Amino acid sequence: MAEKNRYTDTELEEFRSIIMEKLELAQRDYDLLTGSIRGTDGNNTDDTSPTYKVLEDGAATLSKEETARLAQRQLKFIQGLQAALIRIRNKTYGICRVTGKLIPAERLRAVPHATLSIEAKMDGKRRR
Repeated sequence: MAEKNRYTDTELEEFRSIIMEKLELAQRDYDLLTGSIRGTDGNNTDDTSPTYKVLEDGAATLSKEETARLAQRQLKFIQGLQAALIRIRNKTYGICRVTGKLIPAERLRAVPHATLSIEAKMDGKRRR
């Protein structure tokens, strides 16, 4: 039997629904993170006594920096998911960009924005 060179439309639809679900959750998390950075979540030090306000403001700065890093990471994840949807539309989803072979469905269910097979990913790490 010949090796498959792309996923069927039915399989692509399964992956699309997985991605849409993850995208919705990721967008919700991103909105919470950016709301926290902007201070629109209601957690600020406006009602805190001046003695503790200085300490809390310092901690808040560190917290905002960490939240900004998390938001940036979440945005990258969202962009990866959106790119995966484009690959589904183009019917190139699930094809390893290094080997040209199909990425196993199990990997795509776990990491739906993957563009590399495990072999290609591990080979790339060995070369570094």
